[in-house]
Amino acid sequence: MRVLRWTAAAVLWIVGGLLGLVGALLCVTVILLPLGLPVLALTRRVLGLAGRLVVPREVRHPLDELTDRGKDAGKNARKNAKKNAAKAKENIKDHTKDGAHRLRKRLHVS
Repeated sequence: MRVLRWTAAAVLWIVGGLLGLVGALLCVTVILLPLGLPVLALTRRVLGLAGRLVVPREVRHPLDELTDRGKDAGKNARKNAKKNAAKAKENIKDHTKDGAHRLRKRLHVS
């Protein structure tokens, strides 16, 4: 998938370069200046898209990535807390039963 994105970015970079050249030539002639400025704006957008294709998603959308990782961490923490709480509850029950049994033995109460 990465090769496809890099290839598309290279093609867009070439197209953007050619558009920039045409836009610059149009801007040089004063009569065609109104046509050259939109072409240069289009060039900027095409080159920006080419750059975004090359950069990984974590760099393009850092807040989304942090939010997703935060949600996953929260889910894992919740699961671990439930497991640990259940284990602690069982341990407390076992220890209280053993403690009461030992106390009865010491006091010789049946």
